[in-house]
Amino acid sequence: MYIKGVGMTKFGIESRHTNEMLHEAAMEALDDADMTIEDIDSVVLASMDTLINGERQRHTASSLSSLFKISVPIVRVPAGCGSGGAAIWTALEFNYDNVLVLGAERLVATTSENITDEILTGGDRIYEQPEGLIFPAQNALVAQQHMMKYGTTTDDFALVALKNHDSAFLNPKAGFYGKKVTLEQIKSSPVVASPLRLFDCSYNVNGGAACILTKDRTDIRIAGSGLFTDYLTAWERDEMVSWGATKAASEMAYRAAGIGPEGIDFAELHDAFTPVEIISYEDLGFCRKGEGARMIRDGATRIDGRLPVNASGGLKAKGHPICATGISQVYEIVKQMRSQAGERQLKNTRRALAQNIGGAGAIVSVHIIERVGA
Repeated sequence: MYIKGVGMTKFGIESRHTNEMLHEAAMEALDDADMTIEDIDSVVLASMDTLINGERQRHTASSLSSLFKISVPIVRVPAGCGSGGAAIWTALEFNYDNVLVLGAERLVATTSENITDEILTGGDRIYEQPEGLIFPAQNALVAQQHMMKYGTTTDDFALVALKNHDSAFLNPKAGFYGKKVTLEQIKSSPVVASPLRLFDCSYNVNGGAACILTKDRTDIRIAGSGLFTDYLTAWERDEMVSWGATKAASEMAYRAAGIGPEGIDFAELHDAFTPVEIISYEDLGFCRKGEGARMIRDGATRIDGRLPVNASGGLKAKGHPICATGISQVYEIVKQMRSQAGERQLKNTRRALAQNIGGAGAIVSVHIIERVGA
């Protein structure tokens, strides 16, 4: 299928109703596509139907029927932090002409304790969390193993954070837009779970995103799509320093697109924690196993590098509104391909890859997007 229009709210801590953000993102996407809501014949919603945001509203999918005054199939896809990408994958499986894919999260609406507890429902509560394996601790263990096995350092993680903050500084819709973050700030930030510091962790925000998939030929198409679900508990998997779901989903997407990793010009990756971005370089085939740190050291993944990664700022600095994240990656890719990215505009934008992760590698979607006729 092709991409006809995209929309996105500014990510940040502004407290607006979820439906307000969904409406804003959808209207921008419809305007971008030169369509009206009456042209949409199905909707896929990325939503966890959370009750921590004070709205006391579930059945969000049905509420969209009232919001947009439409009576079409509306399907809700809950997949934790991977909901946005899973919603796009689901929409691609539908046999509808024009599908509106939406995701939004009013995450910053209560205490940090409540937000943390809600996010933890995406991990195992029986075996792992009673032992202290919440998400920062899980990813810290992964980071430690990668450091011991391949010589990756905390300086490498800091460079990932710096790169993504530099990009977000230029992105008007990013939470850290116009906010300069230095390497010294990153390296001196408080330790969250050793070796991870505060600036190694993604930024919780509110926000919404939308994209319209169509059977009509446009300038951009989704050339390949893959989704894979792995064990929820990380200790059941074969190894810690590689996530099988990323490998499997990317293999599906590469095969469908008829290309390999060398055919990708830029990428939006799920940098929930800085080590995850480095490991994803390896699992997606952008380098050999154990060489991910070399890519960040030599500047390969900066905006001016040979394979720019997270020109939007990523989850790290654009922000991570859970269910909107995977769709916002597609928003950035489309803006880059249409030369509408402003100061962060990339030079080579023929093909891009979007990777969205739920849990600590529990579910991963990968989409390969390309400019038609490029």
